[in-house]
Amino acid sequence: MSLEHEISKRRTFGIISHPDAGKTTLTEKLLLFGGAIQKAGAVKSSKIKDHARSDWMEIEKQRGISVATSVMGFNYKDVKINLLDTPGHQDFAEDTYRTLTAVDSVIMVIDCVKGVEIQTEKLMEVCRMRNTPVICFINKLDREGRDPFELLDEVEEKLNIKVRPLSWPISMGKTFKGVYSLYEKSLHLFTPSKTKVEEGIEVKDINDTVVDDYVGENNAKQLRADVELIEGVYPDFNVEDYLSGKVAPVFFGSAVNNFGVQELLDTFIRIAPPPIPRETTLRLVKPIESKFSGFIFKIHANMDPKHRNRIAFLRICSGKFERGNNYLHVRQAKGIRFSNATAFMAQDRETVDEAWPGDIVGLYDTGNLKIGDTLTEGEKMIYTGIPSFSPEIFKEVVNMDAMKTKQLEKGLLQLMEEGVAQLFTYELGKKKAVGVVGALQFEVIQFRLKNEYGASCQFVPQNIYKACWISSKNPQKLNEFIDSKQRHIARDKDDKLVFMAESRAWLKMVQDNFPDIEFHFTSEF
Repeated sequence: MSLEHEISKRRTFGIISHPDAGKTTLTEKLLLFGGAIQKAGAVKSSKIKDHARSDWMEIEKQRGISVATSVMGFNYKDVKINLLDTPGHQDFAEDTYRTLTAVDSVIMVIDCVKGVEIQTEKLMEVCRMRNTPVICFINKLDREGRDPFELLDEVEEKLNIKVRPLSWPISMGKTFKGVYSLYEKSLHLFTPSKTKVEEGIEVKDINDTVVDDYVGENNAKQLRADVELIEGVYPDFNVEDYLSGKVAPVFFGSAVNNFGVQELLDTFIRIAPPPIPRETTLRLVKPIESKFSGFIFKIHANMDPKHRNRIAFLRICSGKFERGNNYLHVRQAKGIRFSNATAFMAQDRETVDEAWPGDIVGLYDTGNLKIGDTLTEGEKMIYTGIPSFSPEIFKEVVNMDAMKTKQLEKGLLQLMEEGVAQLFTYELGKKKAVGVVGALQFEVIQFRLKNEYGASCQFVPQNIYKACWISSKNPQKLNEFIDSKQRHIARDKDDKLVFMAESRAWLKMVQDNFPDIEFHFTSEF
């Protein structure tokens, strides 16, 4: 197969939403339609045996939330789909932001009862920064929700993007009859079923009385009026406007009942972009280039608790990746070879010998790779735009079992390398503090340390306002600063010097008193 052909049949996208909008359920149903799984799992309760395929970590099954991005690949109608299901909870937004750098388009899930919520707005801002194409799926139509036109207006207003409905609901809640596909000109009738898939009925003319027979006279009359209004108010759908991030096509459905999902998937493979060019420190790289390049956007330890493995997720941006080839690790300026590379179906994996632009490959790694690293066939460029956040909440790690000190240290180091949080070790007394973006991350770290490493710890709140990485062009001045502020100096996991400021006012005073010291709010400087 040629490189052009492989690129043209790939679609790599992320699913984003506010928590509980039905994102992981939609992911499940897309996998069901793609034939990747035979039976959809439930996301909600730890009592249910068939958990969502994308929520495979133990804590996700217990809490019914996604705390890490899952990567799943499957084929649908001769298109290779790479799907990344992201955490919706704001405490794990950092993982989601990084994942959005690895996708070419996004499906945004909105709850028809609650409408646009705050986390959806934040995620949309990230999409806006990159003009990422967005498809909107309004979910839970089997519940009594808000008026569809009102929802569309809210999406336009709060998310600052024009919308164009491509399907339309016929009633809602208890009287929900189905959806009419404006794009395919077909009627899809609703039968509540969490395991079966419904076929659409082609309707060449919406005024045909066959519509009345299927949905009832009143619903048919309302549908015709709605469709007339949509065609009058909204301009015709323009694929170019969608691809440039100016217009979001909108679909309606009920993911838990497999309803409206197939229309979404069928349209998605027709209009969503194949792999797109990406910026590096040197130039714009196009997928069609013959030489391989890619970047690491996520690292995960212990995907298989039986084997202590560490997997780096590589997004391929150009050329062809071949297992066993020697590639340049740009940051370390050395060659690196991967004899084991895998494709994902959540935590199930299969070995891959080759992969193409748009694909996500898992590389077994012993600690050489970090989030943001670039691999190439020799060119010394680095892919840009992977965000790194300064922590906002700090707590000291207290070891609860002195016999498991080594396990605790190993576990902390591996979890920090995943980008879950940041670890700071004080120069004096070797006290360890963990910094996170959201408080729920402490619970996840504690749970995973216990479950995956057998290490028990507690977190004690610290009075820290900001962790500032420090540097100076004058080594003597830097040493003087370290000596005078020794109690507040720590090192991060990469051994970089960090000043732990206790308040905004104090930080400002220290900055004024030490003009030769540079204070950085991310570790990338």
